Amino acid sequence: MHTLHATPTLTTRFAYGTRVLRQDSGLAEHQMRQVAPSIFATGKHASRSERYSYIPTIEVLRGLQKENFRPVMVAQGASRVEGKADYTKHLIRLRHGEPNQRDEAQEIILINSHDGVSAYQMLAGLFRRVCANGLVVGDVVEDLRVPHKGQVQDRVIEGAFRVLDQFQAVDEHTDAMKALPLQPAEERAFATAALALRFGENTVADFGGHTAAPVTAEQLIEARRPEDLGHSLWHTFQRVQENVIRGGQSGRGPKGRRLHTRPVNSIDRNVSLNRALWLLAEEMRKLKA
Repeated sequence: MHTLHATPTLTTRFAYGTRVLRQDSGLAEHQMRQVAPSIFATGKHASRSERYSYIPTIEVLRGLQKENFRPVMVAQGASRVEGKADYTKHLIRLRHGEPNQRDEAQEIILINSHDGVSAYQMLAGLFRRVCANGLVVGDVVEDLRVPHKGQVQDRVIEGAFRVLDQFQAVDEHTDAMKALPLQPAEERAFATAALALRFGENTVADFGGHTAAPVTAEQLIEARRPEDLGHSLWHTFQRVQENVIRGGQSGRGPKGRRLHTRPVNSIDRNVSLNRALWLLAEEMRKLKA
């Protein structure tokens, strides 16, 4: 995703067929509707039974806004099934309280759909301003799921505050990563494990004298800006995360054809890979400690 500007940033690079809008000061409903119309679905998909409690995401979002949560990013994936586009999975990132200038902004990640694919999910996230990296925290904070049954709105709002209350632990883990230096061999080991997460386990094996991955571990460690230079676990994690998620690096396919790595596809894949990279950083931290 592109760096934030004073005006909304619209990009299709989050994934093929997925549209994303981010604005640090908060998004208005008419802006969100243009990018993620399924947030405003007027009913559930026809495939859902009577037991499925339909509460539109916008109603839950309005309840959260009354509690001083503001949406700063929305995304919606495409659907290949005719008639499902208005009900498909969407993602909203929210911040609580007034805007601040922290290097890493705390965000609540809300995921939902109205076609039965997803319950309401709440995850903890960080947004790193310098590179516009949208991180997803691993197992530091409890993930919350609210099924489409009963008093959905109240339970989602309660869950958002539960996630918010656990951000002190996130800050502690982040500070520990920033204070932990890595040796060059350890940075390469981290990036090699990230290659396997992104492209599959077989990518770390030799492939006719080359690796099957389109890029090398050394490329994943490359910094895109001076602010990312450094050898702490946090710096290494940030460089690898950006290069893995955004793609755009020059490489070669198994047959030697030149290519550029693609951004990570789909909301689900983006979230799961982001979480896996966080867990990888946590394991490195524990090993070093």
